Amino acid sequence: MSTHASDPLAALGSLPGVADAVDSVRKAVDRVYGHRVMRRRSNEISSEAALRGARGSAALSGADWALEEVRRRSDFSADPEARTVGAALRLGSEAGQLLSIWRQSPLRVLARLHLVAAGDPGESVGRPRLDGESVDEPLVTTPVPTPAEVAGRLDGLAELIVAGGDAPALVTAAVVHGELLALRPFTSYNGLIARAAERIALVGSGLDPKAICPAEVGHAEQGRAAYLAAFEGYLSGTPEGVGGWIAHCGRSVELGVRESTAVCEALQRGAA
Repeated sequence: MSTHASDPLAALGSLPGVADAVDSVRKAVDRVYGHRVMRRRSNEISSEAALRGARGSAALSGADWALEEVRRRSDFSADPEARTVGAALRLGSEAGQLLSIWRQSPLRVLARLHLVAAGDPGESVGRPRLDGESVDEPLVTTPVPTPAEVAGRLDGLAELIVAGGDAPALVTAAVVHGELLALRPFTSYNGLIARAAERIALVGSGLDPKAICPAEVGHAEQGRAAYLAAFEGYLSGTPEGVGGWIAHCGRSVELGVRESTAVCEALQRGAA
């Protein structure tokens, strides 16, 4: 992601399809927040959204478990798939605790997310990877940037987040997601962390303050092939490619809204 505008993220709002995606997401979010169940049971919706979002994120990282299996299990250490699901669940629980730090020190938040995902204070955990350290990322196989490039681009991303600006929440969240997926700054769990950071950006921006619109659900529902195709557009750096990635992330939020709306309807009927 590169641009020379004075407010780089806000400038992305003029890319093809982005304005329509931003408008569509805002309307969808407003609709679910206006649901009558939200007035008295929003905490239940938030908890269910976190669970379903974690399931979706884990599915993209190769652990495609049924929702009821995720809900039922208590041991997430048995094998790589279980560890992936456990990491996604821990990230979902932790994300809400980091909002106050995100706007001041996003790099601290990212380091914390890696520590939470790994669940093990190993030598490479909680810091960007060093020269010679490999990356374990089951979904994205494009060449990884060097640690020096990672450091520079992470600093640039952090500066944009701290500076704020006029960019729509969807644009900021999509860029955070795309940059982290492109950089893969840690030795493991980068996809899960990128999607957790997207959620933090959406919640912290005020678009989804109660965390009830799990974009991870939508990313999983659209499928790995569509996710990777949209991400390749982001990597291209072209206006069409970056705009397509932002629109893809917008559609994912809308599908997350649809999921939470269904939960609201089920609670209203007394079926959940």
